[in-house]
Amino acid sequence: MINSNYEKILEKIARISNLGKEEIEKRIEAKKSKLSGLISKEGAALIIASELGISFENEKLKINELIPGMRKVNVVGKVLNVSTVRTFKTKGGDESKVVNFWIADDSSNVRVVLWDTNHVAKVEEGKIKEGVVVEITNASMRDNELHLGNFSDIKISSEIIEGAVSEKVLREKKISEFVRGEGVKVRAFIVQIFEPRFFNVCPECKKKVDKEGDLFICLTHKKVLPEKRAIVNFVIDDGTDSIRAVLFNDAQISVGFTDFENSDKIARIKQELLGREMFFFGNVRLNSFFNNLELIVDNAKEVDLDETIKILEN
Repeated sequence: MINSNYEKILEKIARISNLGKEEIEKRIEAKKSKLSGLISKEGAALIIASELGISFENEKLKINELIPGMRKVNVVGKVLNVSTVRTFKTKGGDESKVVNFWIADDSSNVRVVLWDTNHVAKVEEGKIKEGVVVEITNASMRDNELHLGNFSDIKISSEIIEGAVSEKVLREKKISEFVRGEGVKVRAFIVQIFEPRFFNVCPECKKKVDKEGDLFICLTHKKVLPEKRAIVNFVIDDGTDSIRAVLFNDAQISVGFTDFENSDKIARIKQELLGREMFFFGNVRLNSFFNNLELIVDNAKEVDLDETIKILEN
């Protein structure tokens, strides 16, 4: 969410509660601290609003106004793509289905997840497909995804959306403001680099394969001749906090790792990267093993000092 939307929340709380903005912001910062900084300012503001009896529910919102934790969300968007319907077993042993797709309006885009079998059926029947505009009501924001349950509704809308934002939207943030599930852009220094770790994947589906004796077995494609892949981990710091960054495939090339067979070259690249300041683009996720946030880097770029100067001048 951009700052203007935070200001909208602040304005609404101040108007209805008759509290001064300074007092409200003190409460917001206190709430962030209480929750160890695991939520954004916008999320903390929504909690404060709820505590004051102020609701943002049932309003029709633009996609860039959606905040993790929102309930009873109403939004209209154009379907960009639809994934394959997946079947899974519930804890009770029953079979259920889930499907996800992306919708966009002229402000941003968001991933939508359908759990209700009646909603999923609309995808299976081809009613919800790429290019159609859908109206969603009574949904919930979990992290940065819009989830529809039994009490939600989704239907085809006659509304026309011009200029739908199809490219992935990344919010420029400080590391201390990162929230799980969001796409971010951050300017930071590389302060620690670890040795690359290697694993094997199936050449067909690219999923990790296990070695059984002298053979590599893929659950889908059985015996395969695997491809060797690397994971590069390092720590970045922007002055507000630090976070572990994880790079796969093309993201490794963006920082200079092109050859993992030459140990001398790897050592040289690591030395060159240490202390370098770059822009990093990716998604924040929770590492369940360590129970902390990490950044899955999609791309990295050098800091263009001339461009920075122009921005500051403007």
